Amino acid sequence: MHFVILGYDGPDGQAKRPLHRPAHLERLRALADQGRLILAGPFTDRTGSLIVIEADSLEDATRFAHEDPYTVHGIFQRVEVHPFKTVLP
Repeated sequence: MHFVILGYDGPDGQAKRPLHRPAHLERLRALADQGRLILAGPFTDRTGSLIVIEADSLEDATRFAHEDPYTVHGIFQRVEVHPFKTVLP
């Protein structure tokens, strides 16, 4: 099942991103290597990021989101995880 992770940056999220970006990307690449990363990237208005993953359950997707370096180190001030149904393409 697919899940959307919305990470909303805190006040100093942009300043902290460069420091924790390598660990964040490494984690996403590992998920991609497993074929479970659908897409990921920052919002161009600098308010946060969107990550779409495949996970077995909402609990697994939520755990993944909360263990992300951007969440752990306060880049994401708030994280939302939602089940997602792909319709197109």
